[in-house]
Amino acid sequence: MRKVNVGLLGFGTVGAGVVKILIEDRELVSSRAGVDIFLKAVADIDIESDRGISLDKGILIPDAYNIIDDPEIDIIVELIGGEGVAKEFILKAIANGKQVITANKALLAAHGNDIFRKAAEKGVDIAFEASVGGCMPIIKTLREALVGNRILSMTGILNGTCNYILTKLTNEGSAFEDALKDAQEKGFAEADPTLDIEGIDTAHKLAVLNAIAYGTDINFDDIYIEGITKITPMDIAFAAEFGYRIKLLAISKETNGKIEARVHPTMIPEGNLLAGVNGSLNAITVSGDAVEDILLYGRGAGRMPTASAVISDVVDLARILSGTKGRISTISNQQSEGQKVSILPMDNILTNYYIRFSAQDKPGVLSKISGILGDHKISIKSVHQKGRKEKGPVPIVMLTHQAKEADVKKALAEIDSLDIIISASMLIRIENGAAE
Repeated sequence: MRKVNVGLLGFGTVGAGVVKILIEDRELVSSRAGVDIFLKAVADIDIESDRGISLDKGILIPDAYNIIDDPEIDIIVELIGGEGVAKEFILKAIANGKQVITANKALLAAHGNDIFRKAAEKGVDIAFEASVGGCMPIIKTLREALVGNRILSMTGILNGTCNYILTKLTNEGSAFEDALKDAQEKGFAEADPTLDIEGIDTAHKLAVLNAIAYGTDINFDDIYIEGITKITPMDIAFAAEFGYRIKLLAISKETNGKIEARVHPTMIPEGNLLAGVNGSLNAITVSGDAVEDILLYGRGAGRMPTASAVISDVVDLARILSGTKGRISTISNQQSEGQKVSILPMDNILTNYYIRFSAQDKPGVLSKISGILGDHKISIKSVHQKGRKEKGPVPIVMLTHQAKEADVKKALAEIDSLDIIISASMLIRIENGAAE
């Protein structure tokens, strides 16, 4: 059995999980891979902290370049994160002819096209299953299991922090700030949660998935992004009255040679499979022309779920090194055949909408709002208006039939300028599509 040496960069939460599997389950993993997989070295600037894992003397070192430049190491696993030194290490590993594994979705979203080109030029492979969805094998599913399908759409809950917060708002009526604090105390949210709650982390992941699903360059900058910070318990309650749940969704659809790619809070029917995905769990539905709809569901983060995904990449690359090089392409197409597929501008998408207005309680308000919506070709599906219990504004909630984003934005801008409107309107898009 051929021996393949692995070097790990980053001994944090996920790194410790990878080390645990490679040491404690080495025999199992190697037997399944058909290759003797050996963890030769681990690099981290902190070589003193106890991770609860015993390493032989000399395996844990502070200098990553000692691992990257080691001619005996075949596979480099990058688990440092960020876009700085991690990119430097990966490019150096590629230049040295190493196979590379990363869980770094932010780096791939920003620099993946350059990294993939460098790897193709050098004739090495990049694997990144753990970059999206934790233990959910979404990348393998798209790249291998669904290779005979034209991917029609993908709709996913890809950020556990946001899903946890929205679940707290839905099930307990918590205020956003209280739900976020609770998520931070339980370790689901970072001290600075901006990347999560503003939808950026989800968009990083969608950019990677788009490249695989549609054989295009990674196109993070073209993705529309909207976070969950404006969602209130009032909107959650109104959504429930209409039979919907609010989730932060990554949505991608291919239509007539263009792709919708968007991340935003979305209302989905309570019968939709994604509506029942609660807490910090992730899930994604994929629609293919041959398979129709499939669902993947699981832990989107955490030490062992993410480490499991990393190990799957280690096994894949170890098999390649054993004599089947190039068995897996980085994205759907070989690099020389990649294409640029245009992202459909957000203003051009067609979907349904939930709109909440905060208006004065006086005659003619509803007709004036409805008239402006009609002028912009927006048809109302249903209306819910609650009378006020005390002096002040009243909420008027409408669900629309399918409308164009640009038309909705123009109508809301006109309505919000009226003197009968107390504060800016609230808009949440509705998906009534697959997996209901």
